[in-house]
Amino acid sequence: MVFRFPDRVRQTVLLGVLDGRSYQSVADEFAMASTSVWRIRHDPVVMVQVYASTGCRLGLANREEISRGLACGRSFGAIAKAVGCAVSTVSREVARNGGCQGYRAAAAQAATCERARRPKRSVFDSNRVLAVTVESWLEYEQWSPEQISAKLIVEFPDDESMRVSPETIYQALYVYGRGGLRKELTKHLRTQRPTRRPRTVTARNRAGHPITEMVMIVDRPEEVAERLVPGHWEGDLILGRNGGSQVATLVERTTGLVMLGKLDNKQAPTVAARLQERIETLPKHLRRSLTWDQGTEMAAHASLTIATGVPVYFCDPHAPWQRGSNENINGLLRQYLPHGTDLSRHSQDDLDLIADKLNRRPRKRHGFLSPSEKFNQLLLH
Repeated sequence: MVFRFPDRVRQTVLLGVLDGRSYQSVADEFAMASTSVWRIRHDPVVMVQVYASTGCRLGLANREEISRGLACGRSFGAIAKAVGCAVSTVSREVARNGGCQGYRAAAAQAATCERARRPKRSVFDSNRVLAVTVESWLEYEQWSPEQISAKLIVEFPDDESMRVSPETIYQALYVYGRGGLRKELTKHLRTQRPTRRPRTVTARNRAGHPITEMVMIVDRPEEVAERLVPGHWEGDLILGRNGGSQVATLVERTTGLVMLGKLDNKQAPTVAARLQERIETLPKHLRRSLTWDQGTEMAAHASLTIATGVPVYFCDPHAPWQRGSNENINGLLRQYLPHGTDLSRHSQDDLDLIADKLNRRPRKRHGFLSPSEKFNQLLLH
């Protein structure tokens, strides 16, 4: 086995070799010995990782079938039948990866993996000329994002790289993690607000009270992001059929330990009371923070903090990757709490059993220790 290099590097190395490049050229690109490339090429674990589906409709084996079909001059329809997918899937796959003449299976797989990465790299991080231009017009001209977006087309009519939507500019200024523009530039906008306020009341907020005194994720301590100190949690609700039932989910960021809470409704006092009950089962040194989205079920966050001593940090709107651990666990929970079912039929004992099953699953990031085993290690230190 080859463990020296991260999985992503090893997979990219293998894709380079499968694309017909020499061991030495791949080794030079990644500053490694050619013998390391040879070992990666013959590592069955890496091969399985690369040939497995990337979460999209096609995997490397499918793409090799497409490549062979194109080389033989077969139609998209015949290729789609051999691969077992829609003709439009093959057509889009070929169009976005070099066309009929330039399509290569390994290169297409590598490009797909890159496109699937989250969070994606900001357009301003990728194009500093664009970033400097937008910053200059914001700071010195006090133009709105809409005006800047339109002016770019006028000033750079033949340069497609100098294009950006108003919403992208707003997100680069206000959404933590999108980046690419200096945050202090918000004072040059007409409203000069440090945080973004929605123009209309959303459907989610219409039924409840607005959340006051939110502390945003940008003010969260650095130790939370680094996952080095246990006791920092992420939380959310998962909803049942037609949103009529709900379960509270909590995930510890360092270990991945899961706690679930049965809810009779999603009103803020009910959610705060159940979270308090769950949090108070923990030792005090494992009650450091909670990160939540801006759902109104957390409107009583101040009372939760007073009762438990746990500060609550709020994610930016439409930024699920800021609670990545919780999003992942919510997906796994759907194995036991499927979409479109009535979650109210599950008792707290049922939910504790489901959480225990997830907490006993081996996790690769812990060397295949389970979250419970990792959590217990932390309790003993």
